[in-house]
Amino acid sequence: MELNERVEGTLKIMRFDTGCKLRGGRFLEFIIQLLTEHGLIVVFLNVFASQLGLPLPMVPLLIVMAARSVTDDVAVGPLFGVAFGACLIADLICYTAGRRYGSRVLHTACRLSLSPDSCVSQTQSLFSRWGVWTLVVAKFIPGLGLFATALSGQSRVPLQRFVFLDALGVAFFIGTFIWLGRAFHSAIDSLLNTLSSYGKVGLASVFVALLFFLAFRLARRHLLIRALRMTRISVPEFKRLLESDTPYVVYDVRAAASRERDGTIPGALPWSLDDTQRPEAVASPDTQVIVYCDCPTEYSAAKVARHLQRAGFTRVRPLHGGIEAWIAAGHHLERPTFRSDSAKVRCS
Repeated sequence: MELNERVEGTLKIMRFDTGCKLRGGRFLEFIIQLLTEHGLIVVFLNVFASQLGLPLPMVPLLIVMAARSVTDDVAVGPLFGVAFGACLIADLICYTAGRRYGSRVLHTACRLSLSPDSCVSQTQSLFSRWGVWTLVVAKFIPGLGLFATALSGQSRVPLQRFVFLDALGVAFFIGTFIWLGRAFHSAIDSLLNTLSSYGKVGLASVFVALLFFLAFRLARRHLLIRALRMTRISVPEFKRLLESDTPYVVYDVRAAASRERDGTIPGALPWSLDDTQRPEAVASPDTQVIVYCDCPTEYSAAKVARHLQRAGFTRVRPLHGGIEAWIAAGHHLERPTFRSDSAKVRCS
């Protein structure tokens, strides 16, 4: 009897799959039905995984689920509670990992991030300006949320303070998109119905747009780093440059908090794309310029190097491995002073 039921169930699934192949709209209808029957489980898993760094569509799912809650006349409280709980649990995991493993967590997240502009140095810069209050708005900035929670742990923010501010930010973030979904539920339902009517074409359009977006973000990072990879300078070569009479200038493009906490390579000057001081005021365009950061992909250093090249500097080289490679080679750091009269610039 049990075997017959299993066979019958399998045949039903096969008939349903065949129907999907013949009528592409069935698949989207199946997704909507899945969200209707098991939506809270899907929301929890989606939010939890996305907050741990996986590139999943958390915001679109929240908006669609909120819109469906109006259409199906379902209370929105459970949706908010499940999303809030999943987000907070994931953030606590990131906070604990950052507290225990420090910068290794940030560097791992940076390697996985699709938002290189929100990598380690950018997050540390915002954190140094706003402090732990960054957590309140971090979720709204792509790529910043994961780094901010891990950095809170690394910075030894008290657990009670972290939970309070992170919960405030999570509630604000989740509540905003649930409100948007409920406010524009008619337009969202119309869009879903339109996609369903187009069947496979509509569904394929959504996937193609998503894949194009992911490919663009990855390609932008890859091309920039690849363009400057051939010009990188190794730590031994950099050390020889420091001991030579060759004109050079060294730029530290990390956040101020990192420089103050960890120190800098001897003679390095602080600089970022947000600085008002033009690099021409420190060195001539034919001077050899070395830039370094603390991101494992060296994206920040590559970005500054590209900016300097466009400004007319022809000999710009990112330090291969950044400051971690310098430390790993056994070289010392110094406390930053950054006075204009102590700039480590050698001119011939």
